[in-house]
Amino acid sequence: MYQQIYDPMGNAFLSTIVAAIPILVLLYFIALHRHRDSRGNVHFGISAPCAAFFGVIAAFLVSCLVFRMPVVSAVSAFAFGVLSGFLGIIWIVLAAMFLYTMSVVTGKFEIVKESIIHISFDRRLQCVLIAFSFGAIIEGTSGFGTPVAIAGAVMVGLGFKPFQSAVLNLLANTAPVAWGAIGTPIVTLAAVSGLDQVTLSAMVGRQLPFVSILVPFWLVATFVKMESGTWKEAFEVWPAALCAGATFAIMQFLASGTSEFHLLTDVISGVFSVVCTALFLRFIWHPKTRFLLKSERAALAKAGKSTATPTTDNTGWKYSYTIGETIHAWLPWVILIACCALWGMPEFKKYLNNLFSGITFATTLFGSSFAGTLSLPVWDMPSLHNLVQRMPPVAPVDAQPEAAKFVINWLSAAGTGVFVAALLSGLVLRLSAAQWQESLVQTLRRMKIPVLVIGQVVGLGFLTRYAGTDAVLGLAFTGAGVMYPFFAAYLGALGVFLTGSDTASNALFGSLQRITAQQLNLNPILIVATNSSGGVMGKMIDAQSIMVACAACYDDPKERTYALGPIFRTVFWHSIAGAALIGVIALLQAYVFPGMIPVAPPGK
Repeated sequence: MYQQIYDPMGNAFLSTIVAAIPILVLLYFIALHRHRDSRGNVHFGISAPCAAFFGVIAAFLVSCLVFRMPVVSAVSAFAFGVLSGFLGIIWIVLAAMFLYTMSVVTGKFEIVKESIIHISFDRRLQCVLIAFSFGAIIEGTSGFGTPVAIAGAVMVGLGFKPFQSAVLNLLANTAPVAWGAIGTPIVTLAAVSGLDQVTLSAMVGRQLPFVSILVPFWLVATFVKMESGTWKEAFEVWPAALCAGATFAIMQFLASGTSEFHLLTDVISGVFSVVCTALFLRFIWHPKTRFLLKSERAALAKAGKSTATPTTDNTGWKYSYTIGETIHAWLPWVILIACCALWGMPEFKKYLNNLFSGITFATTLFGSSFAGTLSLPVWDMPSLHNLVQRMPPVAPVDAQPEAAKFVINWLSAAGTGVFVAALLSGLVLRLSAAQWQESLVQTLRRMKIPVLVIGQVVGLGFLTRYAGTDAVLGLAFTGAGVMYPFFAAYLGALGVFLTGSDTASNALFGSLQRITAQQLNLNPILIVATNSSGGVMGKMIDAQSIMVACAACYDDPKERTYALGPIFRTVFWHSIAGAALIGVIALLQAYVFPGMIPVAPPGK
């Protein structure tokens, strides 16, 4: 039995520094290491697979040499992460990119682009509609990087630069993350903390709506400055940004506190935001001038035309497709939302997990139990399952050993739902055999590097979890005393950065957050929920999400390889500022507005 050690150096500060070495190594090689490529061009940050590899090596050295974790257990933990990352993240993104590629190959994506442009010809508002509102719907159905992939690809198709599309979609994929994949982070948070699920959802729904109102303005300002625009141009579309953010925030607040709809908060809020914003732009308000991309403005200036194009001047923007053609082009995305919603229903998941329950087996794999049913095999990870013990104060004195079961829910996995949506979309779009082959080949070629990076980084996250180095970093925040509500948000963000998922961050730190809240006489509902709310701000800087964005937005493999560092450096300070905002909200709710904290039902 490996009992985790939280102060291997005999000094809390030194132990924290050592525990952070794998993260620091990963960050250094992703964003700071200066080198020249074969052409003599200077880059900061090496290729993503190599950076991830060095981070993994550092994690093994720290875990085995300093924290004295058995080598076989460390290897098993890393393998557990790689396998879980494939089924939980890579499978989803592969299927989503397959669907997108089919839409491009058949030419239907051109119709989708034109229909979006027709809602608003202003590039600022396209950012809000696609990255924020539409992305929130995709986050609510599938999560785990899918909205960044799909919305990022859509924006590149509309003419936005790959780097720009990646950054903007990472910024937008914040406020909805807490209810991603049909509320999976909230379900997980309730399970590990022992607190009421609906109450936790309601608490998160009283923190993130403030961010939801802000994000559209944040997006527009970032985009306009990227395009060398002015602050006046950034704030010129404030009515539409307010409409998109406020409608999303209001529905987020209302849905998150209901037992019937709290797990569908993102889907409901995203649809409501898209519809309200589209109607607002169509019938109530539109900007006086159309803001265009820098390249578009340069082309107009070269042709001797004014760049200050009135919104009402739609010359060259005539919509040439029928309603039937538009509906047909959008069907894959409708099917995607429907399938993800269906796969997210607990009853349907249970049905799929029991589909082949009559076919059972029991054997061993690498000396460990591998058994279950055909629809739900389970592998107890060798040298790891029930052989790692979390210790106080991270876990209660009587805590059970850490389970390490790789549950192969191949039918009920969210990625399977997305893959079924892709297959159905191919049939609806009437792909030929050659188009099926082209779509598959393009998807695999595009995803080979991201798959390698995501697998390594998720494996690293699992290794730090079972070695206990993550707990050492978490304990460093607990000395904040009365300021702990502020730092609870950063702990959640750290968890997402380490694991790539708000769900995994909640599983990692949910129990620690409750224990710390009780020790400091703080409201556990507030502190535990803040882990998830703060975690959404770490989503934009985790390597998995950035690699998904790179895979979706960059066609050129070489550009994609070196894009991770520049994107990370750009969004890093946005992440820090966003987590600080959540921390301030949590502080105010803890000490100034405690009435905003919902009360759990009796007995829960």
